Amino acid sequence: MPEPIVNPAASPQQPADCSPNEAPIIRARGIEKFYTQPDGGRVEIIAPSDLDIFPAQIVALLGPSGCGKSTLLRMLAGLSAPSAGEVLWHDRPLDSQVPNVGIVFQSFALFPWLTVLDNVEAPLEARGVAAAERCERAVRILDAVGLDGFESAYPKELSGGMKQRVGFARALVIQPEVLFMDEPFSALDVLTAETLRGELLELWLEHKIPTRSIFLVTHNIEEAVVLADRILVLGTHPAHIRADFQVRLTHPRKRKDPEFLDLVDRIYQVLTQPTADFTPPPASAVAGLAHAVARYPLLPHTRPGGLGALLELLADRGGRADLHALASALSLDVDELLPIVETAELFGFLTVDQGDGQITPSGQAFAAASILERKQLFRRAALERVLLLRQIEEALRAKDDHTLPDDFFRDLLEEQFTPEVASRQFETAIQWGRYAEIFDYDADRGRLVLTEPSALDQE
Repeated sequence: MPEPIVNPAASPQQPADCSPNEAPIIRARGIEKFYTQPDGGRVEIIAPSDLDIFPAQIVALLGPSGCGKSTLLRMLAGLSAPSAGEVLWHDRPLDSQVPNVGIVFQSFALFPWLTVLDNVEAPLEARGVAAAERCERAVRILDAVGLDGFESAYPKELSGGMKQRVGFARALVIQPEVLFMDEPFSALDVLTAETLRGELLELWLEHKIPTRSIFLVTHNIEEAVVLADRILVLGTHPAHIRADFQVRLTHPRKRKDPEFLDLVDRIYQVLTQPTADFTPPPASAVAGLAHAVARYPLLPHTRPGGLGALLELLADRGGRADLHALASALSLDVDELLPIVETAELFGFLTVDQGDGQITPSGQAFAAASILERKQLFRRAALERVLLLRQIEEALRAKDDHTLPDDFFRDLLEEQFTPEVASRQFETAIQWGRYAEIFDYDADRGRLVLTEPSALDQE
């Protein structure tokens, strides 16, 4: 059965079945991303990481929303320079050359004033390719992706699937050695996405494209297992590679096969057990230090209503359920269910073991409680287990007028997170604090106000 690679003696994330004579196309050594604060402190986004991209492989990168997947992709593709470390392309520094890469983005990003043919020719024109050759190569790749006959159409005339086909054609027409894809199927409906995955795989397996390697960012576990030869799973806070799975299933891969389901379940376990050890230590001690000194755990962005629904579903299933199977039954992706699971764990309402969610006695009580009782249980757990909410409550209680400007708490968060992440964390804290009636928030004045004593205080 597929297992995460945990051999520290091997070269960084080197595939177990990769020939030692097969040189990687891309080598990343100790690359990290951080932002320097005015006081000289650093907000770590990606911990120092080593990563090799080998020929003849599709590599998928999985991880929770906002963990840094796209940031890592952009550094490997040369779109963004790492804050430290280096990216090598055929063992030469990336900053000394222009890498031969194509990129497919989540949004279609087409020029609306250009025809399909003109959109596909655009990168060739930017490279100075002659008009006749541009047209020939663009027509050939449009035929390969199933857009023969649509050369003169404009983007507004195309469906979402056809627009993304144009995106694929535009990335492939330059004959990239490595094709980077950032959640290319997430904006499409289920059937269209499945069709495009199959078509991409056919082009790859039958060598109809010159691309030597594909690097795919996705949040869909099954998509990764369907396509990839190797699956990397990112941890958070800061981002770091937690697991590296080799996928040795033959194509075409069938979603109902036991080995397919087993691998999906194993990856789900990694994603739902953020503190478990699945990989070797980080590439640098700095990574471990950055992770250790984080003061505020990253709060999952979850509404209390979703938390109650999950616990009710588990209670109905005898208190325990396979989380991947539960997500599939609810037609949810991992990115949609995982934050709710993390919140339930944080509040002590749920434990996760081997990919199964087990409701706790306090979780059972929450599932069975009335609206007021749920608020009481939520409030108690929030003040016991969420440092930020406890600090807000204590600070407000210490003030004579029981009110403080929100900048005070935003500044605390921005010492650890980027402004965008800090703002998101503050929004989550506001939602939870209001629901639990710990405090109220006056957005117009930008002030938090301690909630007046109510029935919730009579616990």
